[in-house]
Amino acid sequence: MRKFLRRNLPLLLVLCVLTGLIVVACERNRETVATGSWGLSFPQEGQPPTGNTSSERLKEYGAAYLGDTTQKVIYLTFDAGYENGCTAQILDALKKHNVPATFFLVGNYIEQNPELVKRMVAEGHIVGNHTYHHYDMSKIGDRETFQKELNDLEALYTQTTGETMKKFYRPPQGIYSEENLKMAQEMGYHTVFWSLAYVDWLNDDQPTSEQAFAKLIPRIHNGAIVLLHSTSQTNAAILDDLLTRWEELGYEFASLETLFSEQAS
Repeated sequence: MRKFLRRNLPLLLVLCVLTGLIVVACERNRETVATGSWGLSFPQEGQPPTGNTSSERLKEYGAAYLGDTTQKVIYLTFDAGYENGCTAQILDALKKHNVPATFFLVGNYIEQNPELVKRMVAEGHIVGNHTYHHYDMSKIGDRETFQKELNDLEALYTQTTGETMKKFYRPPQGIYSEENLKMAQEMGYHTVFWSLAYVDWLNDDQPTSEQAFAKLIPRIHNGAIVLLHSTSQTNAAILDDLLTRWEELGYEFASLETLFSEQAS
């Protein structure tokens, strides 16, 4: 054995170095999950954007920012930290077009607007979990605190509607970490990001209808998860026309339940 090792020592050393390089290369090539705010880049209008974490990596945690890019389907979602007098008009437009949507709500919204929440449910929409207090969840590493934010909203939703909340979670402001994704998944939640949004949340600086259409029409794409804020007066004013334009482009609308059931199959 000693003679063998002595004779083959150079070869063995080379093999060890190569093995180490392969391991390092594999570790480097394994995509990391970003920590911070969800972000997108649009290399080409009309095509799906690139997220700062890939669909494949997010899928490991039951999360998504994009649906099936071979299908002309849109998954419409709204975020609401408060009520701004726009939701009823938005619900009217959704009902007119028979479009399912998901409303990600926080605690004070459900407390202050129980009738609107009940209407969302009665008209077939999903109410998703946007946490109770709208904290930056990436700063919460304690599992118990993280779970309480989601569980407290679940309990309030059930108390308000008599229904069990469906397990869809959107991190406030899209700020997240890999640990957050793991904890949400362990609670049975799908974390939902988005592949199309625009600056619609500034009440004192609302976009014009033309500005909104300039963002939302050219950038729509197959499998889009669209994020709009239901606090936006512009969104309420244009939604009927926006849905019509997307329909004229050949798009259909589906719920998040459909998206994740297809990913699981």
